[in-house]
Amino acid sequence: MRSFQVYGACFRRLTILLVLSALALAGNTAPPRISKQTREEVIHAFNEELVYIRANFPMGKTGLKLRNGTVTPSGPELQRLIALWGPAAKPGDRARISDVTIKEDHIRFEINGGPVKKQKWYQHIQIQGAATVTPGGSDSSVNARGSFVDLYFDKYVPELTGPELKQLLRPVFDFDAKSPLEAYLETVSPQVKDAIKNHHVLVGMNREMVIYAKGRPPKKVREHEGGVQNEVEYEEWIYGTPPQDVDFVRFVGDEVVRVETMKVDGQKLVRVEKEVDLGAPTVAKKQEDRPANAPTLRRPGEEMPESNPANPCSAPPVAPVPPPTGPGSDPGPNWSSSPAPGLG
Repeated sequence: MRSFQVYGACFRRLTILLVLSALALAGNTAPPRISKQTREEVIHAFNEELVYIRANFPMGKTGLKLRNGTVTPSGPELQRLIALWGPAAKPGDRARISDVTIKEDHIRFEINGGPVKKQKWYQHIQIQGAATVTPGGSDSSVNARGSFVDLYFDKYVPELTGPELKQLLRPVFDFDAKSPLEAYLETVSPQVKDAIKNHHVLVGMNREMVIYAKGRPPKKVREHEGGVQNEVEYEEWIYGTPPQDVDFVRFVGDEVVRVETMKVDGQKLVRVEKEVDLGAPTVAKKQEDRPANAPTLRRPGEEMPESNPANPCSAPPVAPVPPPTGPGSDPGPNWSSSPAPGLG
């Protein structure tokens, strides 16, 4: 009887171990690769889809990479690409997914035509003659003001559904927003979001944030302040006209550095302390009036007359011109008046 109980307990333990092993193996099972049918469904569903942009896309052949929810390049590297090639799209813009390509370990989503303009069939035709003529006259490398994002997976693209793919693309695309403002508000901090909703400008905002908060300014003024050595150029956006409150929003570069409000009762409110930090230097630096290696017509080591401290007004000596010696020539008043040989 006792041996039967021992065997029963061992059997129960073995069963539990087998169940746990099966669950562990099931949890470690890798997802299957994307099927041919799912490939076709993804391309059909996402191609030509209209989306709102949630990240800055640079123009050129360097797009964005999205892996595990992280977008690269970012920060200074992304700003450098945008400064070099220009922006293809920025948060809040509406864009169209113009092409979907599924590779081994990633899916490429091109927007607004992609980084390279595609040629039509007739643009590949060439006519041979005195000169080679391409009817389309188009260069396939011309930038189409588009860009792309590559969505990377581990080792290979797995089987997934449309909602799952939209969620993975959430850092760069918004499929649910109904307006550019809704899409843009999802990309900023809660402090900036509340300010934009209340049409309030914070010191430290950029131009795009101010436009979303107050709209485009009815009037702009460009001015300079400071001395010759530290002169700074700024731009002031003016909102409102008396007898309403009037806001003067001052920009240096792309950053709000001062907000002045003239109340109806004559009270003036001025804010200059930074209220929001975007984490990137956006204030333009003053350029030097003349670079150190400015071009010059001087020869190496040559001094101009006015640069000689010993004699500022002196000019370099000019070699005398020899008198004319031909027959019938006039020697001029500055030369010897003795008669020429053979003349009386």
